[in-house]
Amino acid sequence: MIGAIEILILAIIVGIIMSRDAIDKTFRKHPDEGLVESLAEDAKDFYRDNPKRLMIIVGVTLSAVIFLVMLAYWAVTRTDLLIMLGWG
Repeated sequence: MIGAIEILILAIIVGIIMSRDAIDKTFRKHPDEGLVESLAEDAKDFYRDNPKRLMIIVGVTLSAVIFLVMLAYWAVTRTDLLIMLGWG
């Protein structure tokens, strides 16, 4: 029987292989520009192609960050997480 850990390991390996191909095809990284410059160029291209799509991406990213902050706040205030970690 294949256990959950083996399935997770296979999923991670397949995800790494497929994401590398997707990143190589999607982002046009030039050797003379830094990471921020490359992301700024990609954002400009996104906006030029479809301004609505860029706003959706920003909205989803902002929503995800807010959700994660609220989840962390809930975990700290409603559970004994700090005591378990020895910080409280």
